Amino acid sequence: MSAQTCSKTRKNRKTKCVSGPLTIADAHKARVKKAQTTAMNKLMNQIGKPYHWGGASPRTGFDCSGLVWYAYKDLVKFRIPRTANEMYHLRDAAPVNRGELESGDLVFFRTQGRGTADHVGVYVGNGKFIQSPRSGQEIQITSLSEDYWQRHYVGARRVMTPRTIR
Repeated sequence: MSAQTCSKTRKNRKTKCVSGPLTIADAHKARVKKAQTTAMNKLMNQIGKPYHWGGASPRTGFDCSGLVWYAYKDLVKFRIPRTANEMYHLRDAAPVNRGELESGDLVFFRTQGRGTADHVGVYVGNGKFIQSPRSGQEIQITSLSEDYWQRHYVGARRVMTPRTIR
């Protein structure tokens, strides 16, 4: 693989690009991006599937943590837990400030008062996240700016880093 570096010529009329070797940092970024894309594709393919308490497969449907587990279980080097609260406390996941969310980050909520976090979704960008909300609903994309989610938001974690992906 190689990377391109581009710059304007002296008279700012033409752009000149030079190919060079891919750095380790670039290679890590490419691996993370590929893993993020794989996870996002797995998640987006589940939109419209039913919520199913305890579910963790496209055949049976998903609960919130089952959806996250399904998307990430084969992409990271550590065991993804099966509850939102365990995911929130996962030591292999780095805390992320709300203003620094990236596609693929896990977003956590406390909706029922059980543990620190009892609901999880995956940030997809543009202030939205994908989730399996509750019985009677389907997997959907929701805005983080909705009042309900603003009130119940407890934090975010990044599980996809150069250190954690397979």
